[in-house]
Amino acid sequence: MIFAFILIISNCCVVINSSIQSNEAAEHPNETNSYIQDRDIPKFGEPIQNQTIAVGRESVFSCVVDNLQTYKIAWLKVDTQTILSIQTHIITKNHRMTVSHVENRAWVLRIRDVKESDKGWYMCQINTDPMKNQVGYLNVVVPPDILDYPTSTDMVVREGSNVTLKCAARGSPQPNITWRREGGESIAISGQREVVTFNGSILSISRVNRLHMGAYLCIASNGIPPTVSKRVMLIVHFPPMLMIQNQLVGSAIGQKIMLECQSEAYPKSINYWMKNETIITKGKRFEPVEMENAYRVIMKLTINSVGQNDFGSYKCVSKNSLGDTDGTIKLYHHRLQSESISSTEVQKMKENENASSTSRLSSQTLATLIYSLLCYCCLHIYLH
Repeated sequence: MIFAFILIISNCCVVINSSIQSNEAAEHPNETNSYIQDRDIPKFGEPIQNQTIAVGRESVFSCVVDNLQTYKIAWLKVDTQTILSIQTHIITKNHRMTVSHVENRAWVLRIRDVKESDKGWYMCQINTDPMKNQVGYLNVVVPPDILDYPTSTDMVVREGSNVTLKCAARGSPQPNITWRREGGESIAISGQREVVTFNGSILSISRVNRLHMGAYLCIASNGIPPTVSKRVMLIVHFPPMLMIQNQLVGSAIGQKIMLECQSEAYPKSINYWMKNETIITKGKRFEPVEMENAYRVIMKLTINSVGQNDFGSYKCVSKNSLGDTDGTIKLYHHRLQSESISSTEVQKMKENENASSTSRLSSQTLATLIYSLLCYCCLHIYLH
């Protein structure tokens, strides 16, 4: 309305000026022709450049006009048919917009802290009759942002269940969603196929197991920095399971020996050692220790200076809220060559040695007698 009113006034002025010029032309025809040539209507000096601006930055449109004379310049937003400015005066209530006149030729529209709603066509218009205008397009790009809903949060499931992880993001252009595991492990998807990365907003895993447990990263990108991600933790619950590499272990008297079990369980299990239905506690002779890695626990039991009473069966036990299990390791007496011999065994060895000596002596005596008898017989035959 304001701009139309200004146009009416301007046109009236043009009519009056034309009447005056006609009277002057009748009196001074040569001067009038020269004056009309100097009063050519305004022209745009160059086209308005389209822009692609990231949200939060500044947009600058420049409208170059030659020979504006007394005509007026206005900026409008075409999409909403809103008059933004006339000359350098801002009509809209948008405080982020300013217009400046540069080098008596360019009318520069600046939009600070660009918002996504600023996207659209902008028109520079001259109030000639007919009006002249040219337009430029502002494309506002928005970096990706992951939405809290319906993006999945940390999940806890039982082993063997089916799992669906979701990720939603917004931005301009629309972001692409990629899934990968935080530790770089492969992702098991339908059909028993494994991939390092999965493209798509929904990741489905069938019959999840303990190997699927860990952190999954939902990554959103659309070419506008920064790329963003969200971490979703997948926790798989399962009862304890034990693995024993050596179920039969030999040791000599006085030797230091170590027994070992490996347990897998989640939630975290309670682990301990038993012998003769008695729980083994840490002391001078027994040293039970645990080494944890995610849902795996290595249980070690060190026995310092094994004694005769230490031989037998040892049980490693693992329990959590979903169940319990145990495994057995048998420790047996394994004599070393350097192990000391008891006095009873020494006496037996001496007796065996004496018996062997007596046996050797009896054999020598018998041989001597036989040899003497043979010599006597030969001598007797010779004499006769």
